Amino acid sequence: MRAAQLRLDVAAHNVANAQTPGFQRSQVRQQAQLPSGVLAQVERLPAPGADLVQDVVQQRAAAADFGANLLALRMALKTDQTLGALLDTRA
Repeated sequence: MRAAQLRLDVAAHNVANAQTPGFQRSQVRQQAQLPSGVLAQVERLPAPGADLVQDVVQQRAAAADFGANLLALRMALKTDQTLGALLDTRA
């Protein structure tokens, strides 16, 4: 969820500064991290300029990723609560 939020933040930063002379866009590079998780790092792109289409696509993809992760977290918490209630009943 943090990686998705970082992607949203970076895309918003790119859009907000698109008209700034000499502005260099940034992007988030993500890498799987064992045993689970994602390492997310911000890096500047070498060429100056704006790419509003790419930034809007990134915002929408990051929002969808965030929502999917939130749903998975809610399901995991619900499963934990259900198992906890079952164990309490059996004890």
